[in-house]
Amino acid sequence: MEGTFYSLIPAIVMLILVLLTRKVILSLGIGIIIGALFIHDFNILGSIQEIWKSFYEIFVLDGGLNVGNLLLLGFLLLLGMMIAFLQASGGSRAFGKWMLTRVKTRKGATLVSALLGIIIFIDDYFNALAVGQIARPITDQYKISRVKLAYIVDSTSAPITVISPISSWGAYIIGILGGIFAANGLTDMQPLQAFIQMIPLNYYAIAATLLVFLVAFFKMDIGPMRTHEERAIRTGELIDPKNNKIAGDLSGVFEPHPEGKVRHLILPILVLIIVTVLAMFLTGINNSEGNVNIFSIFANTDVNLSLFVGGLAAVLISLVFHINQNTPKASLGKLLIEGMKTMLPAIYILIFAWMIGSIIGTLQTGEYLAHIFDNLQVNVALLPFLFFIIAGFMALATGSSWGTFGIMLPIAAEVALVTDTSTLLPSLAAVLAGAVFGDHCTPISDTTILSATGSGANHIDHVLTQLPYAIIAAVVAMVGYLIVGFTNQVFLSFILTVGLLIVIGLGINYFHKKNA
Repeated sequence: MEGTFYSLIPAIVMLILVLLTRKVILSLGIGIIIGALFIHDFNILGSIQEIWKSFYEIFVLDGGLNVGNLLLLGFLLLLGMMIAFLQASGGSRAFGKWMLTRVKTRKGATLVSALLGIIIFIDDYFNALAVGQIARPITDQYKISRVKLAYIVDSTSAPITVISPISSWGAYIIGILGGIFAANGLTDMQPLQAFIQMIPLNYYAIAATLLVFLVAFFKMDIGPMRTHEERAIRTGELIDPKNNKIAGDLSGVFEPHPEGKVRHLILPILVLIIVTVLAMFLTGINNSEGNVNIFSIFANTDVNLSLFVGGLAAVLISLVFHINQNTPKASLGKLLIEGMKTMLPAIYILIFAWMIGSIIGTLQTGEYLAHIFDNLQVNVALLPFLFFIIAGFMALATGSSWGTFGIMLPIAAEVALVTDTSTLLPSLAAVLAGAVFGDHCTPISDTTILSATGSGANHIDHVLTQLPYAIIAAVVAMVGYLIVGFTNQVFLSFILTVGLLIVIGLGINYFHKKNA
């Protein structure tokens, strides 16, 4: 059944189940089972062996431990521990109080909130909860509506983490890319190298982030956001009094330490960044042969080892702070356990994504899809554009960016490699961008819920006020993917995409001033 119509069935079943159940792991699991059955012509024993093989090789490969995968999973657990330490230390609250004495204007409060979203990029969950809590005292003082803060938080969480290699998202995506490259025998490009080259191709993430700053500078309050902002300025009511029900405080697992300091937040994050980047350079230099330059370093760096070392260093510095804090403080055991538990869903999805990548590769699903594209006379230049739309729809329906990555990245890679290898990176970047777009538009997304919660905003109000901005960024992104698809010029498409966004921002600003 390899390379035939039947090779599509596992993917189709996964998509339907995801839409109907919104349970990504269940859908991936059933897709894995069906794919294994097709590979072995419904031989039960052979199918079980295929499933076990796809799982076993995640941890043991060629007779030895699959160290790269194990280090990546270890980093995610360490990241969860660090997030727990940062929340419980009181560092977030102390940082908010410190910033309150330094921000003097309404525009400044908006810009600081956006910058915090960029700085705290290690994880979307932590970003959504921490930035909202840090910035809320500042934005409340200057009568910025809670939905405006939620929009800023949401649009600087996933769009930043999806283009940052030193983050839970970056580690997850690099891990999927590693599995895809191994399954397709790609040896001329390393996963980290590909990830970095995809950053300027992630047009939605770039547009969504830049749009936040355009909103801050030009007061681009459009749609329902304008109503909320005008009411906040006029009456001081930061939440719609007719719809003031907000989600519970999901960050209340730990009571922040009353003696928390700014350094309890800043230093662990700086340690994570500095140690990880340093480890990347050292391992890249050590693994490079011949002429050592910046490209050879990133091409040969051991990103999984570097992330693990950086995460371990950050956890250790956080542990030192925890030990030196006076009582009352959270139990160390509870901190570690609860921190790791926050990362378990990501780990489960990553493992299942690795498995389905192996199954789809064996079934040659991409080759058959490429054959369909040829028969339908679909222009290869449209692939990035189409993958952006498909991934956006999937994330919109499921509320899961990571689930969309796990399902769509292997398929996009298979199609691109068979049709035109020059579309590989744009297509993969389009999947990442589309998934984040869909995530921003759906009310069932965890980051959407957490952004509203951390900001103290009504959940549905946040979805409705963010939607116009997400659509603007998506339109700009689609134009970018059409340009890069037809021209294959990354720099040109990047410049035109950013330029189009700025023109739209200036146009909206002019319209508002004219009708003020």
